[in-house]
Amino acid sequence: MVKDRSAPQQAPLWGISMVEWSLLAGVIVVLALVFARQVRVLQGQAELAAVQSTLGALRTAMVIDHLHKRVAVGNSSVASMQRNPFELLQRHLTNYRGEMTAVEAALIPAGSWVFDSVCVCIGYRPLYAQWFYSPSDDVMAWFGVSGALGPLQLTAKEAYLFQGQVMN
Repeated sequence: MVKDRSAPQQAPLWGISMVEWSLLAGVIVVLALVFARQVRVLQGQAELAAVQSTLGALRTAMVIDHLHKRVAVGNSSVASMQRNPFELLQRHLTNYRGEMTAVEAALIPAGSWVFDSVCVCIGYRPLYAQWFYSPSDDVMAWFGVSGALGPLQLTAKEAYLFQGQVMN
């Protein structure tokens, strides 16, 4: 008996090829999820680095301002009249929203900086709030501006953590 090979034959629905493609798709999905998680962690690290860089730039501007005032007046100690450290920068940050109270600052977009003239402090609202920890459950990190005899200082109001690292 001769078989007719011209007649179409149905392939089994769950053949070896289908299982291989399913496994490949599963591996790709798992790799995509791991990659997405690592991207979020990296974005958080970049935000922490940007915050620390901004705080460093503000501290440097306050020291330079203090030195300029000492040189201009002589060797006498001069208390800085400027309390808003953002005014000491050559240009404002693109994410600086200006002077406002803590209540108003709670409504600013994430990733923004503000200055509160009432408490004389600067505030930052994290872009990735899931990485931010405040002991008082505040949505913002606040840094007090202080100093009378020397250059102004920025000190964290609380022990803020961002991705488990101290944010200061």
